[in-house]
Amino acid sequence: MEAYTDFAGVYDIFMEDTPYEEWADFLEDLIKKYGISKPLGERKDFSNGEGNLTLAGTAGREDENRMVQEEALETERNLVLDLGCGTGTLTELMYAKGYDMIGVDNSEAMLHEALEKKEKSGSEILYLCQDIRDLDLYSTVGTVLSVCDSFNYLLEDDEIEGVFSLVNNYLYPGGLFIFDFNTVYKYEKVIGDTTIAENRETCSFIWENYYHEQERINEYDLTIFVKEEKSGLFRRFTETHLQRGYRLDEMLGFVEKAGMEVILVLDADTHEKPGEMSERIYVAARERGKQKG
Repeated sequence: MEAYTDFAGVYDIFMEDTPYEEWADFLEDLIKKYGISKPLGERKDFSNGEGNLTLAGTAGREDENRMVQEEALETERNLVLDLGCGTGTLTELMYAKGYDMIGVDNSEAMLHEALEKKEKSGSEILYLCQDIRDLDLYSTVGTVLSVCDSFNYLLEDDEIEGVFSLVNNYLYPGGLFIFDFNTVYKYEKVIGDTTIAENRETCSFIWENYYHEQERINEYDLTIFVKEEKSGLFRRFTETHLQRGYRLDEMLGFVEKAGMEVILVLDADTHEKPGEMSERIYVAARERGKQKG
């Protein structure tokens, strides 16, 4: 059964305690420290104060063409891609910090929720409905983000390798790639073979986990009850999700095989060096090798 269909409508309710604001602040700090993308207030001004691309005192088509090209490249450097953006909560927060955002997700239902947020906020985020394994952008971007365990939905090594290769392809020279992943330890020792239930006023869920040790795949069956407004009755639906746990050494190998340079590895909870009991890990990597402009 396809994941994130009916669940999309209540996803934000069950994720309301997720510290998205803290994540956004952390990502902003990493971009400022290691990245090339700039928020709106820190960008180079190509105008002369009259809405023209030519600087005061410059003349000639050659100078003007050069400035047009520089502005186009600056635009690409400042683009930030949220890969596996879901309902767009983090995407909106990063947009509010001044970044030009693109959100990509393969769930139409999740993107429907994201577009409702966009309409409410008045943001100019570009949302694309794409499978991240077939990522197709119109230009390079300065930063790629992917958090909240999106890559754990890729169950084969070659799928991770393929996506990381696409990320490297679409990163502007020197661009930054920040992602997280859930570890084997988390699925094997923390949530594997457990049942989690939560009850809210308008919806409830039962989340049953089944960990398959040999494949390192966690299967979780969601049973969700949503209260209908008119009848007051609860509608029941189910979804099955599969996620694979990865080791840090594997992920670093995938990054380097794609041609990127690992620059930072942190435990997502402590922001310290990861250990054997780390449940979620952040990795930051940089594009290297391409030349542009």
